[in-house]
Amino acid sequence: MSGCPDYLHTRRNMLKMFSASMLGMPISQLLAATPKSGGRATAEHVILFWNSGGMSHLDTWDPKPGRKVQGEFAPIKTSVPGMEISEIFPQLAKKMHDAALIRSIKGTNGDHGRAQYELQTGFNQAPNVMHPGLGSIVVHERKPLGDLPAFISISGNPARAGYLGQQCEAYYVGRPGDKDPYLAFPEGIHHERGKKRLEILAKMNARTSGKLEASELKASETALKDAISLMESPALKAFELKEEKASTIERYGNTEFGRGALLARRLVETGVRFVQVNRGGFDNHGNIFEAMRNHGNTMDPALASLMGDLKANGMLSKTLVVVLSEFGRTPRINDGGGRDHWARCFSAFMAGGGIKGGTIVGASDPDGMDPAERPVRPFDLHASICHALGIDLQKEIVTEQGRPMRLLRKDGQPLQELFV
Repeated sequence: MSGCPDYLHTRRNMLKMFSASMLGMPISQLLAATPKSGGRATAEHVILFWNSGGMSHLDTWDPKPGRKVQGEFAPIKTSVPGMEISEIFPQLAKKMHDAALIRSIKGTNGDHGRAQYELQTGFNQAPNVMHPGLGSIVVHERKPLGDLPAFISISGNPARAGYLGQQCEAYYVGRPGDKDPYLAFPEGIHHERGKKRLEILAKMNARTSGKLEASELKASETALKDAISLMESPALKAFELKEEKASTIERYGNTEFGRGALLARRLVETGVRFVQVNRGGFDNHGNIFEAMRNHGNTMDPALASLMGDLKANGMLSKTLVVVLSEFGRTPRINDGGGRDHWARCFSAFMAGGGIKGGTIVGASDPDGMDPAERPVRPFDLHASICHALGIDLQKEIVTEQGRPMRLLRKDGQPLQELFV
């Protein structure tokens, strides 16, 4: 068995709806961002690498040499004395003096869907509420820093914005490096003609305004205005990887993940607050070591190059880089040469944005089965990221339905030892 039937991806492209709007269709479902300011922060941006499927902690950040659970990979030394990681990350090992590892995350869900929800929102699923994902919280609480959308998701969809509304949803980029067909007028329609069509669209939508609530109408009008501004913004060049040298693309790795990491760097340089780079293929119930070796070949040059470039251009100190998955894999290697779901203990990687480099938070037991020191709950990770961004951890908002809701769990505590 190479995967689980409940491990599925869905795709949503907001710009397709905008493209349809140019044909005269109402765009009330497109809302514009209304983020609010945060407090004092050590970070201004976040790049989250989300590894769907459950990445093995034992074969990445928490190797167990000499134990039966070790598997095929040996640990290698890093730039931090006493800190070792898997041999699949030889380039990244040289950057660990700028990174931190959390080795004692204690999850509660071994099901993909529920675990992804928990790790991306900080809450467990509930039947009557959809909690916002981390990226939506960030763009709700921090002011935008340019023309581009404040929250961009690459190669997959993040958690939804939930009760924060569609104004905090992510802008979706399908294949990094490919031109987005929805960022320009259709072929054969020059700029002035396209502008006239949009003016007609605005009048058509105004005629249907009586059918919309005030908030929907305002969001629709703002969405149209912002969409036009985006299409005309010079900042769109950030999406064009052809602006980069071929040697830079090769250094990151000319793969979807490598181009995604490079695009993430360009986006935060342009002012994007939160970038999520999505990668699947970690649900390795069989042949896990071949799979992880391939993952390492793809991830290692991209992550190492990203960290190096962010540090060289002065952006690492204000950009929080996070590598996370919904759970780990079983210490026991199954009969198919794989590892199964394991939420009781797993790991995460963080760097930049005020993180104290060379830090290890917590420890797992000798076989990586359970936390042995400093158990960290998923919602503590959210509290830590929001703490770095200067977001009020106790903030409560009132939804459009008049319901008071917290952005973060009340019992979430930032990992203070992570920060300088």
